[in-house]
Amino acid sequence: MKKLGIIVLALFIQQVSAQANRFVYQVTMKPDAENKADIKTENAYLDISQDKSIFYSENRIKRDSIMQKAFQGGGGRGNINRDQMEGLRSNINYSVEKDKTNQKTYFKDRIGRDIYSYEEDRPLNWKISSETTKIGEYKVQKAETDFGGRKWTAWFTTDLPYQDGPYKFGGLPGLIVKVEDDKGDYSFDLMKNYKITELPSLNQFGNTLKVKRNDFVKQQQKFKTDPMSFMTQGSGGMATTMRIGGGGRGQGGGNQDPAEMRKRMEERVKEEAKKNSNPIELQ
Repeated sequence: MKKLGIIVLALFIQQVSAQANRFVYQVTMKPDAENKADIKTENAYLDISQDKSIFYSENRIKRDSIMQKAFQGGGGRGNINRDQMEGLRSNINYSVEKDKTNQKTYFKDRIGRDIYSYEEDRPLNWKISSETTKIGEYKVQKAETDFGGRKWTAWFTTDLPYQDGPYKFGGLPGLIVKVEDDKGDYSFDLMKNYKITELPSLNQFGNTLKVKRNDFVKQQQKFKTDPMSFMTQGSGGMATTMRIGGGGRGQGGGNQDPAEMRKRMEERVKEEAKKNSNPIELQ
């Protein structure tokens, strides 16, 4: 009987350790440099397991779920509710994965039809202050760092057994409950947390290209000035994504002039770039 009890306890411990925790952050952004009054707010998840964590938009996983159901139903992209997808547009199109074993951080984002992935090569050098306060139910301590051309202030807690945080932030002796830049352009605020059975696998449409961070930045700049060079490399990818997000059926269907479609897509990408002229990383 005692032996059976030990086995049950071992299985319970194994099950608990296999679980992951989801931390929900409210992300507040001012992505348009010329219109700071246009404040975007959405939720993002920091999912933490024993060996890694992943940070991504809540809307991303909702979109993935819609697309997966459409493909499983046999209808493919034509089966996708465009209005529903439009309502799930996100300013957080990237994901950040932290490998705890190797102490590495990987950033993934789409440029055109492909996913670009790079390993973050800049360490976070924190200056930890003795200043403490309380945010919600957590006792937190202040820390500051310069990263990506911005000065950041973080508040971390040792009340939770994690040394992690939203976006690329981490490396403090506790979980980051709040982090914001000194201009008030970006802030991440912990709202709640709960257990999940496992980390989700995010859908990756298109190829994943592993590059150096500097190469990613160059490609990103090139995309803003010459988006068509990324769209003409093949069908699907960016062109398809933009049609999905394009609103009503009247815009995308029929026998449209390819040159006109190219022009409209180019205008839309340039408009998007203009609306995102104040990125989270300035350098």
